[in-house]
Amino acid sequence: MFIDRVKLHIKAGKGGDGIVAFRREKYVAYGGPSGGDGGKGGSVIFEADSNKSTLLDLRFQRRMKAEDGGNGKTKKMHGADGADFIVKVPIGTLVKDAHSGHILADLTHNKQQEVIAQGGKGGRGNWHFRTSKNTAPQYSELGEPGMERDIEVELKLLADVGLVGFPSVGKSTLLSVVSKAKPEIAEYHFTTITPNLGVVQVPDGRSFVMADLPGLIEGASEGKGLGHQFLRHIERCRVIVHVIDMGANDGRDPLEDYRIINEELAQYEYRLMERPQIVVANKMDLDDAQVNLERFKAEYPDVSVFPITAIIAEGLDPVLYQIADLLAVTPTFPLIDHNEADKESEGVLYRFEPKEAPFTITNLAPHEWEVSGPLIERNFSVSKLTNDEDIMRFARRMRKMNVDQALRDAGCVNGDTVVICSVEFVFDDE
Repeated sequence: MFIDRVKLHIKAGKGGDGIVAFRREKYVAYGGPSGGDGGKGGSVIFEADSNKSTLLDLRFQRRMKAEDGGNGKTKKMHGADGADFIVKVPIGTLVKDAHSGHILADLTHNKQQEVIAQGGKGGRGNWHFRTSKNTAPQYSELGEPGMERDIEVELKLLADVGLVGFPSVGKSTLLSVVSKAKPEIAEYHFTTITPNLGVVQVPDGRSFVMADLPGLIEGASEGKGLGHQFLRHIERCRVIVHVIDMGANDGRDPLEDYRIINEELAQYEYRLMERPQIVVANKMDLDDAQVNLERFKAEYPDVSVFPITAIIAEGLDPVLYQIADLLAVTPTFPLIDHNEADKESEGVLYRFEPKEAPFTITNLAPHEWEVSGPLIERNFSVSKLTNDEDIMRFARRMRKMNVDQALRDAGCVNGDTVVICSVEFVFDDE
């Protein structure tokens, strides 16, 4: 089964907690704090593997979690780091954030690894907080939570050449003749329901990878037919081979077929029409093929057409040589769209980006306030708040971040309720 798109929920490991401990050994005066640090949590890492060709393995494992870090130990011993969770995927896999659509990783070569969810840092033990004024600190940090996110994993085949055209124009036959691939071939539409790859050897020794994709129909870019599901596999192709049934075996007009397919490619994202295109006139052994070829050349005089008969391997060498020549001079097309201004600028592009506020204050109700923000949540997540020392240390952190003054400026007064990460505190302004 060919699976080329999967949604997953991944979670990195939580960092281990630091501990509170003191060194007590005979003949060792003033041993002091010796609580060790927690180990870091494991990360979720995607790795490209040349031995895989589909995302079928991921279809049955929709939730993935890396190992948590171990807690710290006495005598300043560090907790064990959590094991990373390695997800092996085929070469050509694209990983996106499910909510924003932002591309997180583009795995294009074997053994390439990308961290998709970073493991949390381990908490510090109490020996880190010893000072001249506090020689026996009774607090330590909790480990940070690991990153958790929903992602979309897409497979976009790494092929140099993509075959496009209407159903039953001879794309699969062409691939089977020029390579050792064995796609299904039959006299009915949509015989090809999954992409097929084949390595093509040119007579002069050059070689390239060719992909046969399901046939396109009018409206494919809007989701009609089967081909729209696999247009993404053309995105990495550097050369497009447009196969036309010049014999009009199905009663269609070859000129109209050419126009419709190009319109579908133009409407699809990633600028497919910017790639060099070779037009192959197939089924030249049929009665009306020569007449239609003359009509095509008259309508499109600037388009080079290669007449072939794929079923008997006639006229293929000029096509293969032309493809190899184009591949030699055609660069790779990036999948990520860049701003047009960035393309035109040859120097460094400077933008003014206002600094994001470290926290926000929201008035939930009369005398009830909420403080939120990534930095606030991080400080809260590593604080135990199990004794007075922990609470005072957290309060000092908030004061150092100017949270107290921001609450006063917003109108918070003594005795008001302040909510931080769903925990209620009483504002003391005395």
